[in-house]
Amino acid sequence: MLPLDGITVVALEQAVAAPFATRQLADLGARVIKIERPSVGDFARDYDGTVKGLSSHFVWLNRSKESLTLDVKHAKAPEILGRLIGRADVFIQNLAPGAARRLGLSAETLLPSHPRLIICDISGYGDSGPYAAKKAYDLLVQSEAGVLSVTGTPETPSKVGISIADIATGVYAYSGILTALYQREKSGKGGRVEVTMLEALAEWMGYPLYYTHFGGKAPPRSGPDHATIVPYGRYRAGDGNYVMLGLQNEREWVAFCDKVLEQPDLTRDERYDSNHKRNARRAEVAALVEKAFADLTAEQVVSRLDRAGIANARVNTPEQVWEHPQLRARERWREMGSPEGALPVLLPPATHDGFEAHIGAVPRIGQHTETVLAELGYAEGDIAGLRKTGAI
Repeated sequence: MLPLDGITVVALEQAVAAPFATRQLADLGARVIKIERPSVGDFARDYDGTVKGLSSHFVWLNRSKESLTLDVKHAKAPEILGRLIGRADVFIQNLAPGAARRLGLSAETLLPSHPRLIICDISGYGDSGPYAAKKAYDLLVQSEAGVLSVTGTPETPSKVGISIADIATGVYAYSGILTALYQREKSGKGGRVEVTMLEALAEWMGYPLYYTHFGGKAPPRSGPDHATIVPYGRYRAGDGNYVMLGLQNEREWVAFCDKVLEQPDLTRDERYDSNHKRNARRAEVAALVEKAFADLTAEQVVSRLDRAGIANARVNTPEQVWEHPQLRARERWREMGSPEGALPVLLPPATHDGFEAHIGAVPRIGQHTETVLAELGYAEGDIAGLRKTGAI
């Protein structure tokens, strides 16, 4: 038995943030009914077609869900949504600002009739304040939250290469819903969970916010290297490949000089005998390190670092991560179904004793429409009529 067996989630969702939250609920056994636009579906279905013709985003975010097509602006939609939500434990939406309220799907409208319902509203900036009506996408929120100001090189601010604003929001929506379900077990009442992209990413920006506000300047953009710890970053080996390494204290600096650089006298050089001094001479330290690595391959550098107990990592591509020996050794790969056949899938990162996460198939658009509507009491003729009028 999975932890969320018996929990039904109705998701009026699109893109990344809400689908990531509901996929994690599905991993724990919740039944997730995903509402999609007729014929078109979640627009993330069309982001690309790299996974056997399917979108990489959609495959990642939408396994184990049931797809119900519904035009939420159709005259019959309120009745269908009413029946769906009446049977649900959780209703989650990440529509454009104000859209849920216009559709009669706000917490103020739903909770009086459904006091045990948990409603999760996801937005860019929340439903109050001067930004309430402002649209928000991941890159824009990365910029608004200051991520671009601390990411990249000194010359070029850069976005993070994955959708961290959406991912952070999805994680907090997931944990917020779990918290609300637990609270309902004690109080018997549901309630509203609100998560905004700006507030989620502002939480992740905690270190730069404190550093800048009280220090008077932002952490410098330092590319692949740590902004304030040296050596901690990317260094080139003699074969042209790079190794990431990081030191956390002066004990490790001594071991690094002795066993990796093989220059024990360097530990007594007063120019480099503290992180503060090394940080002030970043370029000099990098030159010393890369000179010592010039006659070594990246693998030889990693071997020295491991023997010295210095933390390190390879600069992997996504394909190298796909083939990562640690993921293989720990048997993290499983298989899931899809409209294009079986696909590999990683298990969720939280491993539990007693059960393994549910890994269901990625649905095709509207795959479960007739089944779900039949459960709601619609006869075959009713369903045919809804399809004929474009409601589903």
